[in-house]
Amino acid sequence: MQAALFDLGGVLIDWNPRYLFRRQFGGDEAAMENFLARIVPQSWNHEIDAGKPMAQAVAERSRLHPEFADLIALWQDEWEHMLGGAIAGSLEILAQLRQRGVRLLALTNWSAETFPIAQRRFGFLQWFEDIVVSGQVGLAKPDPRIFALAMERCRLDPAQTVFIDDSPPNVEAARKIGLRALHFRNADTLRGELRQAGYL
Repeated sequence: MQAALFDLGGVLIDWNPRYLFRRQFGGDEAAMENFLARIVPQSWNHEIDAGKPMAQAVAERSRLHPEFADLIALWQDEWEHMLGGAIAGSLEILAQLRQRGVRLLALTNWSAETFPIAQRRFGFLQWFEDIVVSGQVGLAKPDPRIFALAMERCRLDPAQTVFIDDSPPNVEAARKIGLRALHFRNADTLRGELRQAGYL
């Protein structure tokens, strides 16, 4: 293996909108989950990750659900509160790969507007040779075009690159283009898989 291509959110960085909205719903988990599933679903956030301006996305959603407009606005105004910390075990693996001289790249579904917040908070992002951010390129995983873009831009040979992501559809898309793709569940499992493959 010459290179490791990492997803960021859910693999190296703990991101969860519940960190923000749990406070807004006063501990009413059912109401919060209903809001996240119905009012600001993952499909809506995916549009933002793929490059839709945050203000436009919030305005469109608020028109659909005016009774939730104030809460929807928090997705933009207080987005930073959705960030947890670095996922410690994964960060240790990243450091080990770095020490072994493995090229470190990242391919992340992330808004171009909010990614600078993560860059300021997480110094280890500077370890990456390049980070392909979906919101910056106008494509998002599992679209095969963003994988092709990453392969070309980062000068990667799929057969010599391991891809790590917590989303099964993204892992499947990566496998289809020849990447050695691992489904991230937790750091201990990932470490075992990398060792078994001879990467650690």
